[in-house]
Amino acid sequence: MIEELFQKQQEAKGRVALSTYAERKEKLKKILTKVLDSKEEIAEAIRKDFNKPAAETELTEILPLTMELRNTIRNLRYWMKPLRTRTPLMLFGSKGKIVYRPKGTVLIISPWNYPFLLALGPLVSAVAAGNTIILKPSEITPNTSKFLAGFFKDVFDESEIAVVEGGKETAQELLKLPFDHIFFTGGTEVGKIVMKAAAENLTSVTLELGGKSPVFIDRSANLKHAAERIVWGKFLNAGQTCIAPDYVLIRKEDFPDFLKYSSIYIEKYYGKDLARNPSETLCNIVNEKNVARLKFLLNDAIAKGAVLEYGDATRDSGNFIALRILSNVSIESEIMKQEIFGPILPVLFYEDINDAIKIIERNPYPLSLYYFGKNNSVFEKLTNKITAGGVVANDVVVHFANTKMPFGGVRHSGLGKAHGYAGFKAFSNETPVLKQPRFTAVSFFYPLYNSIKQKLLSIFEKTL
Repeated sequence: MIEELFQKQQEAKGRVALSTYAERKEKLKKILTKVLDSKEEIAEAIRKDFNKPAAETELTEILPLTMELRNTIRNLRYWMKPLRTRTPLMLFGSKGKIVYRPKGTVLIISPWNYPFLLALGPLVSAVAAGNTIILKPSEITPNTSKFLAGFFKDVFDESEIAVVEGGKETAQELLKLPFDHIFFTGGTEVGKIVMKAAAENLTSVTLELGGKSPVFIDRSANLKHAAERIVWGKFLNAGQTCIAPDYVLIRKEDFPDFLKYSSIYIEKYYGKDLARNPSETLCNIVNEKNVARLKFLLNDAIAKGAVLEYGDATRDSGNFIALRILSNVSIESEIMKQEIFGPILPVLFYEDINDAIKIIERNPYPLSLYYFGKNNSVFEKLTNKITAGGVVANDVVVHFANTKMPFGGVRHSGLGKAHGYAGFKAFSNETPVLKQPRFTAVSFFYPLYNSIKQKLLSIFEKTL
């Protein structure tokens, strides 16, 4: 079935590649209308998967996608236009341009943590670029996967957009096929498997991965402001966000105030006793396997000296894990080596910025780097020393929603960029087109060679 579907899309990709701006715009508008008409069904599918509140689903899954769609619809005509280029004197008289051609038939493998947004976000870019698309959603969120399988059926023929459900075996079968591009969102270790499989067919890839995204709180920071935004961004989706603040670096003398304000905002957002109300507060951890992993990280950190400053196990229930804040966390503990992906916030103390940089550099390049403070020289030193996929000052997470900026990681945290124009280019081949006139300066340098030509070449080498 998968090979037949792939062949069907291969046969259609030439036709889809020639689609006009108006045709692609119409497809995007159909998707936008379908999303807006299906908000309740989307929220219900995600609620069934891990009890995500409907309001949070609208904020984190639907709104960013509609923003992406509208930005793409508004700008697609401009993106599709050939980009004129200047030509050097050596090619005097020629005209050059860059034309954006679709890559062809593309595979999108999406994750479970934002199962709707991270499936359709890259798909929007792929449609805009004129590709045929096979989407493989995560089997870990089966209700959303099933919803996605029916989402496109009454809007697009499967020769253009198709959803393939299944687990690891299905993904392996798909990865054997010679797609023209693969867009994968998920963990670093699986990302390596995807990249290795893509290499067998010399298929280009975009990898949106993760990693440990640090928050550096400078002595100049407004601690109340920092705590408010960190609490929101860290515990959004119960911490199951690839760009969530993974750990906080703060001076020891500033920690008591940070903890005080963090506690205030936790209780403001989630209630003093963290009483569970799935329609209004925290979602669950997605499954038992991830619950067990988080409890192992927590217990290992405490066994190695971490102090539990906020939260306790009495509030845990099934796949629900209450929020925790830890201090005095050892950098040798597993929680400082793995991406946490849950509602546990380690806090580490630093003496000066060089000390903080050494802690950050113990892990691969982070997907995001967060800074709170007003000291520009400290901010510049931090961001110049630390290579990260994205940098945000005095906030967290929100850069993902800026469709005007590229989003992506570096090495272990990702490869390639997505969103907006960057996403359009990720699914396009940038094709240079050069037109030469009948008479060209290059012809002067055709054989036979002589001293005049050599002298002229020497002049060009020094001046062009």
